[in-house]
Amino acid sequence: MSESTPITPEPETNQPLESATTTEEVISEDNGGSKTRQLLGMKGAAPGETSVWKIHLQLMKPITWIPLMWGVICGAASSGHYTWTLDNVLKVAACMLLSGPLLTGYTQTLNDYYDREIDAINEPYRPIPSGAISIPRVITQIIVLLIAGVAIAYGLDVWAGHDFPNVTAIALLGSFLAYIYSAPPLKLKQNGWLGNYALGASYIALPWCAGHALFGELNWQVAVLTLVYSMAGLGIAVVNDFKSVEGDSKLGLKSLPVMFGVQTAAWICVVMIDTFQAAIAGYLFYIHENLYGAILLLLIIPQITFQDMYFLRNPLENDVKYQASAQPFLVLGMLVAGLAIGHAGI
Repeated sequence: MSESTPITPEPETNQPLESATTTEEVISEDNGGSKTRQLLGMKGAAPGETSVWKIHLQLMKPITWIPLMWGVICGAASSGHYTWTLDNVLKVAACMLLSGPLLTGYTQTLNDYYDREIDAINEPYRPIPSGAISIPRVITQIIVLLIAGVAIAYGLDVWAGHDFPNVTAIALLGSFLAYIYSAPPLKLKQNGWLGNYALGASYIALPWCAGHALFGELNWQVAVLTLVYSMAGLGIAVVNDFKSVEGDSKLGLKSLPVMFGVQTAAWICVVMIDTFQAAIAGYLFYIHENLYGAILLLLIIPQITFQDMYFLRNPLENDVKYQASAQPFLVLGMLVAGLAIGHAGI
């Protein structure tokens, strides 16, 4: 070949290689993200996990622990007696372990056990319908988490010097609600209103009352207030129903999206959240905690913005995006309310 004819690669030669590399990177990234979602118990996960300990963790859905652990902090704040000592920090940490990994883990595992048929339709990548874990191991996990949770609750009562085991009673009540929520014959989740309120109360009222009882005197005013706040939790619980519309409809579960349709259920969800947060803000004004009431009202504004931007426009596609953007303002509002109650000495 003469010097006047330089050797140059054909453009087509490199292009397929570049495309293959890009596709490979995208698949790798998607697979990594799916595995993370699977581990946390989020929608859009991928099957195929082989580590038995990771599978046990998947059943406990770690992503769902956060609101309950936060509820303990709000309860400690509302007691008005929390101080930053090592002893108190350890108490809060133990109560968060109780509310999050142990009893929420128990609840989620129990729910997966009784929902294995519906999950085979809605979320076939979950550990039980995918065959990644045996039923006896699931049952063992349920029992171990329940016993550990109740044991820690009793230990906290002893630690706090309670004459009546308030934290243990709350733990037992929450465990019972979890059972009747998921298990027949009651299976509260078959009814969109009862089931979602039970879930909302478990997210807000129960951990809040546990945190409050650990550091102060739990009274009827605080209990009622948290139960009212749990109506906002009902709205949060409805968000979780949108990913399951197909399976719920086939198996006859009366979730709100099945009963009222997707768009109407989305409006019910956001109205419940905003209305009852505003009601709590009104209560704060009533007890003359005006600054806290104003802050809580201001926190509702970005929630409404994200509800309009994401959730109301496409609740089926944007449920996770909405939760990630709007939930932080809700949980901050809970802490504001807790601080106000503690400051007022309710």
